[in-house]
Amino acid sequence: MNIKPLGDRVVIKMQEAKETTKGGIILASSAKEKPEVAEVVAVGPGGNVDGKEVKMELKVGDKVLISKYSGTEVKIDGAEYTIIRQSDVLAKVE
Repeated sequence: MNIKPLGDRVVIKMQEAKETTKGGIILASSAKEKPEVAEVVAVGPGGNVDGKEVKMELKVGDKVLISKYSGTEVKIDGAEYTIIRQSDVLAKVE
């Protein structure tokens, strides 16, 4: 099944949380922080959203930084995705 976002929405897949710290300490699953870096897997067409012209600046494959609790999480075919508005993306990671 494919996800095709509408308007100015973007579908992202969160990157996995790190299993160990820089010092080599292995983290329990409850101690891992929710990752804030994600990869864009689908981009909406943009256009006229809420009376404003929106140009999509993101593309599939971009790595982005988002706030911890933004978007709507969905699970499709066993994979977890988050759907957010382009305006909720804080920055591109290069």
